[in-house]
This record gives sequence, C-alpha cells and structure tokens, in this order.
Amino acid sequence: MALFKLLKATFVIASLFGSASAFTNPIRSPGGSDPQVTYTDGWYYLISTEWDNLQLARAETIEGLKTAESKIIYSDTNASRCCNVWAPELHFFDGSWYLYYTAGNSGSTNLDNQRSHVIKGGATPWEDDWAYAGQLTTDWGIDGSILRFNSWGNYFVYSCMTGVPNQSTCIRKLGDDYVSTGDLSIISQPDQSWEQSGVPVHEGQVGLYFGNKTYIAYSANYCWTPDYCVALLEWDGTTDPALPAAWTKSNGCQLSSANGNFGTGHNSFFTSPDGSETWITFHATSNSAGACDDSRTKLLKSFKVKYIEV
Repeated sequence: MALFKLLKATFVIASLFGSASAFTNPIRSPGGSDPQVTYTDGWYYLISTEWDNLQLARAETIEGLKTAESKIIYSDTNASRCCNVWAPELHFFDGSWYLYYTAGNSGSTNLDNQRSHVIKGGATPWEDDWAYAGQLTTDWGIDGSILRFNSWGNYFVYSCMTGVPNQSTCIRKLGDDYVSTGDLSIISQPDQSWEQSGVPVHEGQVGLYFGNKTYIAYSANYCWTPDYCVALLEWDGTTDPALPAAWTKSNGCQLSSANGNFGTGHNSFFTSPDGSETWITFHATSNSAGACDDSRTKLLKSFKVKYIEV
C-alpha cells in the first residue's frame, strides 16, 4: 500500500519537473495502449498494442522513445490469430527473448476468440528474427504476463472468464519451454464495488517485485469509464501462488485518474539502468469518459517512485 501512496505523490512532481532521466510525458500520443518498456544492453525498448501486428521501438533514452524508429517484428496470416492483436510483453529466459500477446480471429466482431500466444526471438530483441512459438491457452484469455517466483517457478498470469461471470485474475504454471501451461487457477475476482464501474473487470495483470515483496498489479473496472485504475494483489511469500488464499487484495484503486489523465491502467514495470529505481509505464486518455481505443497515450513515472506515461 505504501508503494502506491508514494507513487501517487511522485506522479505530480515528476509531471512538473521531469526526472534525472530528463523526459516529459506523454511518451507516445496517441497510440499508447497497453504499453511495456524494457531496458537492456543500453537500450529502452517500447512495445504496445498496434492491433494488427507487433511493433518494437528502441532508444538510448526515455525521451528518445518519442521519436524512435518502430519496426514490425512479427505479423501473422493465420486466420485464428491474425487480428485484434493486443497487449504485447517482452520477457527474457535462458538466453532468448519471448513476446507474449493476445490475438483473435479475422472478421471477429464479438472478440470471443481472443487467446494468448507467444513468439520467440534470439539473444537481442532488435536484431534477431522472431518466430511463432505457440498458443498458451485454449480458453478466452487476454493481457498475459509472466510471474517469477524463486521457490515456485514461473507462472502465466492473465485475464480470463473460465467458469466465472466476469474477467478475473487467472494463473497457470508455465512450462520449462516457456510456452506450455498447466491447470487453470482463478486467484481473484472483481468482487468489490470499486472494481465494478461499467462492468466488473480484472485485466492488464503484471508482476511487480518491490520491497522484497511480490505483487500482481492489475486494472480494475471497464476501460470505457474514467474509473479504470490500477490495484494490487500481494503474495504472502510462502503459499502456493496458484491458491487464492496466497493473495491479498488492496483496499481500493492505488493509481487512478488525476491531473487531466483519465482511465489510467494496463501498466508494466522496469528498473532504471543502475537498478536503484522502479518505473511504471501505463496508458491514460484525455477523454474524461475514459477510452479503450488508440486515443490513449503512454506515460511513465518512477518510484522510488516515478511514472512513465504512454
């Protein structure tokens, strides 16, 4: 809880004065849905929803991401996963980069066929080729990410509706190939009034490791409302992460609309080059009603705490 109280306080300061990394928000406007920033080997990599392909941008500074070259690293003609491409995320395992994303059918208007997929690259995300690696789940599932535990291994966490009426936080054990997944566990549902604006929703799940604790930061409420926000699930540090009892939900939204930015959500985290700061990247919109389209912008903040806006 203290983490995001600090985040809220820094939100205003960083917006006004920038940071040691000398950037101003937003990082991308428009076109900032579902952003992730990753820092590796002297480069900041930015990826976000492009709707019909996967595009990567890179720069040596955060400010440089505003005008950085973007290149298409993967597109797919398979009708079952060609379209409605959402929420890409880069993760590094055993010398190779993996990119997890959501995609669905061509011509689909109801989005019932959205599934989680992954492509595999090489040792560097920019120079190496990417190839399709597999589908992670057969059930409806979006916004997939990776949770890492020293004692329990890796888990795939995502938004699903299997056996429940609303989008919920679900996890599956991730296989040693980083593609296959185990049995489904639903660890949290939008059962609180502050998660039910528009319709009850949990989505945009991502791991946060801070202060020797492990969290899942997730987006609550419907994105076409200004109440779209970021909340937290905190792991107890000992219980099997696949059990609901292992997680404690925050008491309300921890990052929400402020300072002319509405519908703040679908965040990700990375550390500064020296490892001393943790940064949050998220999207927001100037539309006071909220938005789920390409009008969203990318923002950053860091905590110690700061934020990055996209």
